[in-house]
Amino acid sequence: MAEIINLRRARKAKGRAEKEKTAEANRVLHGTPKALRNLQKARKDKADQSLSGHKLGKGEDDN
Repeated sequence: MAEIINLRRARKAKGRAEKEKTAEANRVLHGTPKALRNLQKARKDKADQSLSGHKLGKGEDDN
């Protein structure tokens, strides 16, 4: 004999599952804490400054 299901509950469960999948994707995309974002930005800025300080280039004095 077939199992009787409540269509309203099944529809709502499907909707919840889809929303949870979307929420999980958003957590991965936007879930980095502010402190970690700031730390990463500071490290990148420091590395860029260090790299630009070591560049060789033609200055105004080098004619």
